[in-house]
Amino acid sequence: MNDIRRTILWLVFGFSMVMLWDNWQVYNGHPATFFPQAPKAVATAPAADGKTANAGVPASAPAATATVPSAQTVAAPTAAPAAPREIVEITTDVLKLSFDSEGGSLVRAEFLKYGDSADKTQNFVLLNDSKDRVYKAQSGVIGGATPGAFPTHTTPMVFSGERSLQDGSNELQVRFTSAEVGGLKLVKTYTLRRGAYDMNVKHELVNVSATPLAPQLYVQLVRDGNKPAGESSFYSTFTGPAIYTEAKKYQKAEFSDIKKKAVDVEKSSDTGYIAMVQHYFASAWILPQGMQRNLSLDGVDIGSSVADCCYRVSAIAPLQTIAPGQTQSVEAKLFVGPQEEKMLEALAPGLELVKDYGWLTILAKPLYWLLDKLHGFIQNWGWSIVALVLLLKIAFYWLNAKAYASMAKMKAVNPRIMELRERMKDNPQQMQQEMMRIYREEKVNPMGGCFPIMVQIPVFIALYWVLLSSVEMRNAPWLLWIHDLSAPDPYYILPLVMTLTTLLQTALNPAPPDPMQAKMMWFMPLAFSVMFFFFPSGLVLYWITNNILSIAQQWIINTRMGVPPQFNLPKFK
Repeated sequence: MNDIRRTILWLVFGFSMVMLWDNWQVYNGHPATFFPQAPKAVATAPAADGKTANAGVPASAPAATATVPSAQTVAAPTAAPAAPREIVEITTDVLKLSFDSEGGSLVRAEFLKYGDSADKTQNFVLLNDSKDRVYKAQSGVIGGATPGAFPTHTTPMVFSGERSLQDGSNELQVRFTSAEVGGLKLVKTYTLRRGAYDMNVKHELVNVSATPLAPQLYVQLVRDGNKPAGESSFYSTFTGPAIYTEAKKYQKAEFSDIKKKAVDVEKSSDTGYIAMVQHYFASAWILPQGMQRNLSLDGVDIGSSVADCCYRVSAIAPLQTIAPGQTQSVEAKLFVGPQEEKMLEALAPGLELVKDYGWLTILAKPLYWLLDKLHGFIQNWGWSIVALVLLLKIAFYWLNAKAYASMAKMKAVNPRIMELRERMKDNPQQMQQEMMRIYREEKVNPMGGCFPIMVQIPVFIALYWVLLSSVEMRNAPWLLWIHDLSAPDPYYILPLVMTLTTLLQTALNPAPPDPMQAKMMWFMPLAFSVMFFFFPSGLVLYWITNNILSIAQQWIINTRMGVPPQFNLPKFK
């Protein structure tokens, strides 16, 4: 009975290791070993040749116009003269963007205030269209009887407007104009603002024909299925498409599920957004609230040489019939930037959910709020982490006190228990009875230290995800040699300190009566500590702070209860 508390803690730890292994398997493209996902209903999938697009668009959309064309299925329109193709570079104070005049698509986004994780001398690039990466934001019009009947993301367009944000100006406009295709002309205007990562995208559809036209506007994000470069193999973060609607909230899909035709997302809505998500950064198309749109996820062949290319999330919005000589305008919003929670909350309902805290969001959001408030006062993310852990330890002081008091009582009676086990090892039943008698006499509850610790576990797991997901940690210094809290300690000093504090905390705990458990009590923390050599410095700092404060509290409580702290060193034979 005296081993129940410790056994439960080992079970919790063992379950954590199982979950870590499953994430490791998924990260490396293998099916989960212990908790494989059950197949879901098929929503969308490419055909065998990889060229089918948006096969799962709901039947409510007109059959002739429900397909968004890919680059290989649409030829340049013959009705319009080919405009010279160019890559237009646009610069603001925070973004350096490249637009392809073919369709007026955004094909590259460089963040001027975020360094690359692998090469600190370079800026971070999210969207890209190169031999190593495909990630683009596109939009266009469909609805004719044949693919390419209206201006799409492959239609040649002519650029006009400013190429850089001028001093003293708060915004600039980038305009792409197509020739007439199928009786329709498309004018696409991007409005970029100083300090902003979102841009307004105005689509003006001009009917230059003599007959009414019923077009549909589509927006889409296309990227390859490869993990972001430089991502650690020791923890896994989500990379892939996501859809948000008011009805089903945040829905995300793994690339592997799309490939296996095993995704099930909402097909139609008049709210929300579509997005592509990865660690720290995201992109999203946001259509006006109240505008009906059909949603889909699929694979698409764009003829790229990049491995595992490509996957697409798209939204198709049927528009009102446009009379001859009339123009219809649709204002959309395109976000390409870091997952700064307050900024995302201000842009669109639910957009902050691209910063994925998992199933502990309800705890993680207030923890991030408190961390942000502390940073506003301290102005250093490293010390803010220390202060937040200190506040949590104060908040849980009495729970911890009960746990450590129970452990101190256990430690006081431990010599008697050890002697009893040795003396009655041949009579287990009588030994258990005598142990229970000692616990009753000394008023010791073997489970007394378990519940207070279990209550705190979700809070500290949530804090783990806050620190892992917050882009504010990226390139944020702490002190001395720690110049980036999102990167591992270059000299492994913090992981070594973390390992030492973990072992010290283990030594202060009562030694298990069972010799095998005593050995495991030392082996498991060592094995667990090895992973921290590859974890971000901010996470290691959080664990060190928690360990040190726990040791101090345990030391004080043991002393007050008349059980002087003693180090129970391992005895291996």
